[in-house]
Amino acid sequence: MPAEQTAAPDGAALRVALWRALHAQIDSPPHVLRDEIGLLLAAPTDDWRQRPDMDAKATSRARASVVARARFIEDLVVEQANQGISQYLILGAGLDTFVQRRPEIATRLRTFEVDQPAAQAWKQKRLIETGFGIPDYLRLVPVDFETGWSWWEKLASAGFDSDRPAVAASSGVTMYLSKDAVMTTLRRAAALVRGSTLAMTFMPPLEFVDSEERALRQAAAKGAEAAGTPFVSFFSPTEMLDLAREAGFREVQHVSAADLAERYFAGRTDGLRPSSAEQFLVART
Repeated sequence: MPAEQTAAPDGAALRVALWRALHAQIDSPPHVLRDEIGLLLAAPTDDWRQRPDMDAKATSRARASVVARARFIEDLVVEQANQGISQYLILGAGLDTFVQRRPEIATRLRTFEVDQPAAQAWKQKRLIETGFGIPDYLRLVPVDFETGWSWWEKLASAGFDSDRPAVAASSGVTMYLSKDAVMTTLRRAAALVRGSTLAMTFMPPLEFVDSEERALRQAAAKGAEAAGTPFVSFFSPTEMLDLAREAGFREVQHVSAADLAERYFAGRTDGLRPSSAEQFLVART
């Protein structure tokens, strides 16, 4: 396979994997999520913890958000699997490691990981190299989200059963997409059969971000732009709920950073809590 088709995932996906590992390595227990498999796949240099974007204090809230959103989605998937749902769709999978970390649940599901073609080819290669392999219940689906409905067609060709409900997740993706692409994704997810659930993160406009976090959010936006992956879409909670209703979802819910803090960080003495710069939409068909 040509090298350009197996390029490593973008910096944001790698950073998320490293933050998940950093949480397990430096934050006090109880850990919200323990995931060092992403670190194994990423295989960074030995000094990765000295990277500026791994600074323990400066990145604490972003790191907390990353593990909180992963745990929230994972809890939702486990809940849905226990209710009989057998399909899990991850839109913008990055270095997601649910299948490798939770085989007792993953073997009861068929998981479809959708991401950019080069990133998918790289991940497939790394899963094979690290001995995890690609089990039959994991389907890697290469697609470009900005091309509209093609992602759904490719999902169907990978074996997704449109007549059965599914749980779908999209985290850390919407800010990189145009609003039209986000709406297209919402409409397609809303067309899943009754009983399906979507959990999607979104970035609110700066005025919705806690004042002490705004400088970091602006710095993150500048960094993303410099890396060639600018933040282009922001939604207030009300706007996101309205878009989900317009897309056709029957039930919609906003889950805030404060909600995640109450659920996963209550009683901590180290002050670790998720960033207000990311929120959740949970929508049901």
